[in-house]
Amino acid sequence: MLKTKKMWPLFFIYSLFCCVFLSLSFSSSFDHHLCSPSEASALFQFKQSFDILDFSPCDTSFPKTVSWNESNDCCTWDGVTCDMLTGHVIGLDLSCSLLNGTIYPNSSLIQLHHLETLNLAKNYFYPSTIPNDISRLRNLRDLNLSDAYFQGEIPTEISYLSNLVSLDLSVPSYVNGLQFDQRAFEAVLQNLTNLEVLSLFGVNVSSPIPMNFSSSLRYVDLKVTNLEGVLTESLFLLPNLETLYLSNNYLLKGVLPKIHPSSTLLELDISYTGISGELPDSIGTLSSLTRLYLYGCQFSGRIPDSIGNLRQIRYLNFGNNHFTGHIPSTISKLKHLAVLALSSNSYGGEIPNFFSSLRELRYLSLSNCSFIGPFPSPLLNLTQLETLDLSRNSLSGLFPRNASMLQKLVELDLSYNSLNGSIPSWVFSLPLLSSVSLHHNRLSGSFPQSPVNLTNLSTLDLSSNNITLDAGIEITLPSLKVLQLSSCELKDFPHFLRNVKTLLVLDISNNKIRGQIPNWFSGMRWDSLLHLNLSHNSLTGHLQQLHYNSLESLDLKFNFLEGALPSSICNMSSLSLLDLSHNYFSDSVPHCLGSMVGLSVLDLRRNNFTGNLPPFCTQSNSLRTIVMNGNRFEGTVPMSLLKCDGLEVLDVGNNAINDTFPAWLGTLQELQVLILKLNKFHGPISTRLKFGFPVLRIFDLSHNEFGGSLPAEVFENFKGMIKTDDRDKGEIEYMQPQSYSGFSNVMYEVSVRLVIKSHEIQLEKITTIMTTIDLSSNHFEGVIPKTLKDLSSLWLLNLSHNNLKGDIPMELEKLNMLEALDLSWNRLTGKIPQELTRMNFLSFLNLSQNLLVGRIPQGSQFNTFENDSYGGNLDLCGPPLSKKCGTSDPSHVPQPLEEEEDDDESFFFSGFTWESVVIGYSFGLIVGTVMWSLMFKYRKPKWFVEFFDGIMPHKRRRPKKRAQRRRT
Repeated sequence: MLKTKKMWPLFFIYSLFCCVFLSLSFSSSFDHHLCSPSEASALFQFKQSFDILDFSPCDTSFPKTVSWNESNDCCTWDGVTCDMLTGHVIGLDLSCSLLNGTIYPNSSLIQLHHLETLNLAKNYFYPSTIPNDISRLRNLRDLNLSDAYFQGEIPTEISYLSNLVSLDLSVPSYVNGLQFDQRAFEAVLQNLTNLEVLSLFGVNVSSPIPMNFSSSLRYVDLKVTNLEGVLTESLFLLPNLETLYLSNNYLLKGVLPKIHPSSTLLELDISYTGISGELPDSIGTLSSLTRLYLYGCQFSGRIPDSIGNLRQIRYLNFGNNHFTGHIPSTISKLKHLAVLALSSNSYGGEIPNFFSSLRELRYLSLSNCSFIGPFPSPLLNLTQLETLDLSRNSLSGLFPRNASMLQKLVELDLSYNSLNGSIPSWVFSLPLLSSVSLHHNRLSGSFPQSPVNLTNLSTLDLSSNNITLDAGIEITLPSLKVLQLSSCELKDFPHFLRNVKTLLVLDISNNKIRGQIPNWFSGMRWDSLLHLNLSHNSLTGHLQQLHYNSLESLDLKFNFLEGALPSSICNMSSLSLLDLSHNYFSDSVPHCLGSMVGLSVLDLRRNNFTGNLPPFCTQSNSLRTIVMNGNRFEGTVPMSLLKCDGLEVLDVGNNAINDTFPAWLGTLQELQVLILKLNKFHGPISTRLKFGFPVLRIFDLSHNEFGGSLPAEVFENFKGMIKTDDRDKGEIEYMQPQSYSGFSNVMYEVSVRLVIKSHEIQLEKITTIMTTIDLSSNHFEGVIPKTLKDLSSLWLLNLSHNNLKGDIPMELEKLNMLEALDLSWNRLTGKIPQELTRMNFLSFLNLSQNLLVGRIPQGSQFNTFENDSYGGNLDLCGPPLSKKCGTSDPSHVPQPLEEEEDDDESFFFSGFTWESVVIGYSFGLIVGTVMWSLMFKYRKPKWFVEFFDGIMPHKRRRPKKRAQRRRT
């Protein structure tokens, strides 16, 4: 005890010494930074290279470098990690830091030689390239440059970072950013032997999958990398592989190789590749697999029974392949399955009952699988189901009467089936229901059967059914955004819309709604409404002022609306589609329609609009389609169209436009359809301007007053009518319909009326192979240009009712895609070229009312043409005409063509000599004496008048324009 007391003073002195020492140490630590000055300077210099973005590419972003201050230890800066012993910067995480600027070669960042982790993801470094000297950061273990907008080639030097464990160079799918040279790509996979995580999503690799990989790889993401060649077995032999993503590489072909048993592979995604063949039985040996995505490949045959061995699987997607046969019942063993998508295959038969045993299933898609039979009632036992999609099958019969167990159902899609009867009340009693699609069935009766109060319902589509609305039953849909009741049996506007404030899409087209648009409807203030379709009804009266100023599409076609357009239409500054066609609107068109910034389609055809065409594209060049056909427009074609750089279709036919040919339209590089027919255009179509129209495919100038010759240069520039090898794919493609705001059912199809094979036909869709030239019913003269032969994809050529002379060019035989040729009512002479029989697709030919001579060629399609094709050519002979060749009719006198009155006399007399006149005089004197005697005796007998009225030729007149617009 005494000894202990003696030790206390010594202990006190020692403790005091330690405190003083520690105090001095802490004081020293505050005076001297842990971070080395050179590294702090490099970091601060890096910071000063960038601005701060005013928008965030991440859900949560923070400008970490803003807080960096040279007076503070850099080891305390946001995103910086130091080694606490040496003070070296070993980690830099500036992801989602709102950095904006360029990283140049020799960046100060390269001076941080001790870096082990570098994360610059989700910033904006465009147009930076990854610097070659990044290889100097030899200690790097984790490198993440993803979604940072780097550009150009990934340097081979990146393969020198031999300590890398994780490499992420992913780019956003909508950015054409990084490229990986094949040599550099292979070097990374072979040299980085410690690499465990490789993510190159969106990097343009454009090379085959290498044979050799680092055996340490656990995670491989090569989605959307343009991989090509054949899928090899090497990837599936990696001993530690857990995740393999190869989707969206359409050039990756081959078959799925025989898979060796693996207890490590957890996720496999080869969706949207060209992998084909049958799914091997060995797929069942991947016993630990939790995700298997084969969507959008080319697999065929049956799904193997071994699929039931994947007992850990939670996500299984075999959609959009060519699987056939029955779905294996072993799927019922996959008790952990949460998502099952087997859509767009050809299984057939009835939907099997064993799906009801998948009690954890939340998503089930069996759409477009050729299933038949009734609605599969056992599916109603899936109490966890959130999405049920059985659309595009042939299910029939009634809905099941009770489905109260589907309390978690959010989306229900039974569209495009043959279900009938009424919609049961349970459909609208499910509390979480957000989307209901029952369109294109045979449902009938009144909707709803009982009061509806669905607070979550945002989409309701009952279109193309025989459904009526019961206005007497209360409907409360406070969250409704999309309502589609097209092609039902509605007779009035849905009254419950008075209480809906959130609408984005409203389509009640093609119903039986009559009368004026109700005042309550016009007065609604739907600030969020984007698409309104009231077309194909029987709406009458004037269009009232509308207050839907966010509209992107307004479709009122095929109604009986009249009067001037309301001024409120000018407030719809977001309009992309305006279709008011087939109504009775009148007065002038507001000039604001030509200045709307986003307008791409303006269709005002078949109305009673008057005045001049409005100026177009005064504020933007967004217009792609302008259709003004069938109105009463006058004046000239506005020169402002030159600003419409993206214009594809211009149809101003069937008006009273008085102008010369607008050759300046040829500078529009996207113009594919030009229709000027049935107007008062005049003069020649050639000008001193260079004749353009490089992609024109439909060219209709018929029924105007154009004259002069057809110069060769007119057709030499029609490059869009020249067939190229890449257009001859054997597939019919159409001009792309224009959809709006991501709603696939809100779209506009380009349609035109053309005279095809002597019949006016409405083409509701325009194919990309449909190339036509119609110059009929004008005053063109001279010869048919031989340059027409170069238009090898031409489908229809109509030069009828003009004053063309000379021979039919034999070079027209090169129009080997031509299906209709009309050269009638001209003054063509000579023989019909035998070479034309080589036109194997020609199904309509009209050479009538010309001065053609000689034998009609035989062979191929010419054997199918009848007399009408050659009528009025009195010197033609041979089949199908009854006149045989080598015989002559002594009474035959060449007949003049019926032309305009001034031309008739000169043309008539040009074929007669004095001998003809004497013979005619003698014959006429005798006939005249006899006729005079008869008339004197019988006082102008009726049979005499009718006889001569029948044989006297009548002057051909130009077709009159329609007196009144038709609605068809």
